[in-house]
Amino acid sequence: MSPDQTVEMMRRLLIEAVLLSAPLLLSACMASLLVSLAQTLTSVQEQTLTAVPRLVVVFVVTMVSLPWMVHRLIGYTLHLFAGGFHRFLG
Repeated sequence: MSPDQTVEMMRRLLIEAVLLSAPLLLSACMASLLVSLAQTLTSVQEQTLTAVPRLVVVFVVTMVSLPWMVHRLIGYTLHLFAGGFHRFLG
């Protein structure tokens, strides 16, 4: 395997990692933003109020997007193990 192929494989791996983590990170950010806005408007500064809704939202989004994540991971892994990585390069 040439260095160019290795770099391309790592680039594709990082893209997959970003795509798989994006729904969870975006939902956590949105939940934090909404809870912070609600805390600012109501002047309630409770620390558990920030953590619990974020954990619940991330859990729900994980359960909803888990089939999509597994499907992408299986597809990526099968292409990698089947020697079909040359299809990724084009």
